[in-house]
Amino acid sequence: MHKVVQNSFENAFYSGKGSMVLLREFIIGDIGRVYEIESRSFKDPYHPVFLLNLYETYPRTFLVALENEMVVGYVISRTINAAGHIIAIAVDPIKRRREIGKTLMVETMKRLRGCGVNNIWLEVRKSNIDAIEFYRKLGFVKGGIVRGYYSDSEDAIILRRLI
Repeated sequence: MHKVVQNSFENAFYSGKGSMVLLREFIIGDIGRVYEIESRSFKDPYHPVFLLNLYETYPRTFLVALENEMVVGYVISRTINAAGHIIAIAVDPIKRRREIGKTLMVETMKRLRGCGVNNIWLEVRKSNIDAIEFYRKLGFVKGGIVRGYYSDSEDAIILRRLI
C-alpha cells in the first residue's frame, strides 16, 4: 500500500517504486503531457481541444498525477444526476502497475461521493483485459455491453460500482 499525504491543494503518495507522486487538479499547462499519455494509451485518442473542453466543463474532476513535476497519469469524470461517469483514465505506459491509476480512481470516487453520487460507471473495450481486471480489483462489475461503441466497431463493456 502507499501513504497518502493531504493538504488543501493536492494529495501525495509514494508509488510502488518508492518515488513521490502528487495528485492535483488539471491546469491548462498539463495539456501536452495529458494528450501524449492519451495518444500512447488509446487507439482513438481524444483531441487536445476536446480534452480542454472537458476541463472547462468538469474542472474539479479532471485530476492529474505528477512524478518529478511531470504528468504521469490523469482521470476525467463527470456527474449525471446521482451517478458518476469516468470519461477517461490513463497512466503513462512506463509508469503503470505502481498504484497511480488506483490512487486516481480512489480520489475521483471520493470527489464524486462528495457531489452526492452513489454509483459510477465507465466504458472499456471488450479486448482490454488488463483494464477490465484493474477495474474488477476496484470493485466494478459488468453492467452491460454497448455493441459497436468504438470507431473501429469494437464493443464496450459497461462497468459499474456503488460508492
